[in-house]
Amino acid sequence: MRRSSDPQAITDALAATIDAFNEEGFGIPTREDGIDSDANWRTQLTKACQLLAAIEHISGEGFYTATIELSFGATERSVEAYALAEGGDELDDFHDHTTCYDRATALGLLSDTTTQDLRELYNTNRTDSYYGGKRPTERQAETMQQLARSVHEYVTDQIREGGVCVCSSTDPTP
Repeated sequence: MRRSSDPQAITDALAATIDAFNEEGFGIPTREDGIDSDANWRTQLTKACQLLAAIEHISGEGFYTATIELSFGATERSVEAYALAEGGDELDDFHDHTTCYDRATALGLLSDTTTQDLRELYNTNRTDSYYGGKRPTERQAETMQQLARSVHEYVTDQIREGGVCVCSSTDPTP
């Protein structure tokens, strides 16, 4: 299929999105509040804060798939933040979604058993939630949300340079 046969709405939206990610045209970009870009570990940690805030915002509304996806993302960003802050890792070191768990064990953040369970949870359930035919449940969403929050709070307490977590300032309630 040639590009010229693709719907114009899709090709226009794709071109605009590519421009947006390349930050071309349209003046100074409006950046997301709450993301600290002073250091890669700060960026990852505050991205986790933002993901947790989004989860809180949709909590109780029946968006179980979104809650699960965002929870996996918040967990991953949190653990990556620790590896970047305390292990001297670089963002390029995280080439997949489970490398952060290996680093958590290597750096002594979590036990091998816990990180293997996190990896297995990701490999089995996130993949099934995302690609599988099963419908996520309320209990799965609630427990993933609690897991993400627990990991984030623990990681935040373990990073020597404190004061970066912005979870209390990203409360989505008016």
